[in-house]
Amino acid sequence: MGRKQTVLLGSSLLLNAFLIILLVIGYVKMNLVHEELFYSEVQSKLVELDGLIEHQKNNNWSEPNLVTSQLGDVLNGIDAAMNSGKYSGWLQNDERMMMERLDAVLRQYPHDELYQFSVLTESDKDSFEDLQSYLQKAGFGMNMTISNDWKAFIGKSEKLLNLLQQTNS
Repeated sequence: MGRKQTVLLGSSLLLNAFLIILLVIGYVKMNLVHEELFYSEVQSKLVELDGLIEHQKNNNWSEPNLVTSQLGDVLNGIDAAMNSGKYSGWLQNDERMMMERLDAVLRQYPHDELYQFSVLTESDKDSFEDLQSYLQKAGFGMNMTISNDWKAFIGKSEKLLNLLQQTNS
């Protein structure tokens, strides 16, 4: 093999290695972005929902639309995160199906929609207080350590879904 061929082969190998490294870095960054979307748009909003329900309980449900509006934010966050994960291929099928079921169960609670506030009955308020209990049991409570670990998030989400499904059965 001539010197020119050796230089070309070495350059080609070096360029390919560089491209593979860039590809791996891009993949890792994409995973981090998708995980962060779930943490910021779903996990943190569920924790805020727990805090708002507690606040309303302590204030005799003086502003119930804070809770229904926050639940609307949770549902929008689930939709955005699921769509992002689904279209990029990042979200596994079983994780996507679990999040879709969680979304469907949470949509049974009164929640605000565009230009429309929900009016809560006493039964709705009791249901939200039960939801707060389930959020805390699943690990989405205000005074709990919140981890940015994907498996922990999925585990908490599955636990919340199971608690909600047991109630609605």
